[in-house]
Amino acid sequence: MSVNQILPFISTALMLGFTIYVLQRYFVRHAPPFLFWGLGLAMFGLGSFAEAYLSLAWSPAVFVMWYLFGAILNPAWIGQGTLYLLFKRTWVHVLAGILILASLVSAGLMLSIPINGSAFQLGMPISQQYKAIIPPASFNLILIPTIIFGTYGLVTLVGGALWSAYLFWRKRVLPNRVIGNVLIAAGALLIAFGSELTHLGYGQFLYLAEFLCSVLMFIGFRFAARPQPNEGPQPVAAAASVPAK
Repeated sequence: MSVNQILPFISTALMLGFTIYVLQRYFVRHAPPFLFWGLGLAMFGLGSFAEAYLSLAWSPAVFVMWYLFGAILNPAWIGQGTLYLLFKRTWVHVLAGILILASLVSAGLMLSIPINGSAFQLGMPISQQYKAIIPPASFNLILIPTIIFGTYGLVTLVGGALWSAYLFWRKRVLPNRVIGNVLIAAGALLIAFGSELTHLGYGQFLYLAEFLCSVLMFIGFRFAARPQPNEGPQPVAAAASVPAK
């Protein structure tokens, strides 16, 4: 097996552990940030799992899952968790409602487009051949939610992480959360760069970007969640959390 066939399996395992880690905190604290982060991470993991599966066999359902969860939805859901952490306002609930509705519409859109399975080539990363599998007219249609969800997720996640890091740095407190949020932002920017390269036709770099993103964000989240001396376990106060593919 090539490196591009192995990396999705590793990323999937990392995302599974990361998702369990975050959702456990939601079930203990019932805080909305952990719920949206956990669901967004689960979507990231489903996208990685789909890449791993499609390296071994073809399935139109798995392909739809790969694009829907890996390319469209997950960055916005993770970013929504960051908004819930940073702002305790009614408008955040409104945005969450819009996000859920838009996600359902995007899912319906993905399920309705024709899939050209005959164009699939076993052994080639799906990130290098997906444009041949989706007819051009349909691809132009689903590109709209891809851009909207991706931009929303990138701005809220990276912006929230860097803003949180700046606040802790300015107050000269909790240096672990400064480092953690910087790592989270770096991971998010890395996967955004990998996704952009994929759209430009260099999909062979996406799996490496996903793996490095998973590692950076998990380390960053653990750093940000680490209690300080004389501090009990806390919610991750300003840890903005992960990926966009």
